[in-house]
Amino acid sequence: MINSTEFAVLVRDELGLPLAEEELGAAFDELPGWDSVYLLRLLTVIERETGARVSLPDVLEARSLAEVYTLAVGA
Repeated sequence: MINSTEFAVLVRDELGLPLAEEELGAAFDELPGWDSVYLLRLLTVIERETGARVSLPDVLEARSLAEVYTLAVGA
């Protein structure tokens, strides 16, 4: 499983968003350049990179990348 630092790097590398680990808790509408399509791309990347299945309905209810991370790691 990946830690939060690796998750932030994954978001930066795969989505091309400039993101500091400290910004994971920010609401999606506070992230510069955030688009809802990124959420679906991120879900695909998470499943590919971690092998973990993440519930799409749960991800769609997430309000931040920190919540998506929590869903991904099962915490």
